[in-house]
Amino acid sequence: MQCALVAAQEAAAAGEVPVGAVLVDSNNTILAQAGNRCIRDHDPSAHAEMVVIRQAAALLHNYRLPGCRLYVTLEPCIMCAGVCVQARINTIVFGTLDPKAGALHSCYQIGDDGLLNHSLVVHGGLLAEKSAALLHNFFKIRRQQHTQPQGR
Repeated sequence: MQCALVAAQEAAAAGEVPVGAVLVDSNNTILAQAGNRCIRDHDPSAHAEMVVIRQAAALLHNYRLPGCRLYVTLEPCIMCAGVCVQARINTIVFGTLDPKAGALHSCYQIGDDGLLNHSLVVHGGLLAEKSAALLHNFFKIRRQQHTQPQGR
């Protein structure tokens, strides 16, 4: 999760929402690490989770990633939870809850509701305070920038 936090900090430095993700295999070898890239890539699907899953699938030459574990600083959204199911990721470990869009616990229970052909093992709250602080500080600064008068 520390590596995911670093990726989130790098995303924030690039002006992206500070979410970071790391995907490891069953031997705990890091396959991919990334932060959000939606703005940079002009791609609404370039969430950190999506980026690392794409990178790992390309690396392994397989669209299935069984036995892999995803670490992400924010509870995944519906899109990201869905791709985790499709990729057959085994476990998702996330930092802080997302009360507005969280798809594993907060708003939905994707992968744990018995409705899909694959179940996810989910653990939340790992380094939650640090993950939440990154997001809180990022949006606090963003709000301050938008409320300050613009110079000519």
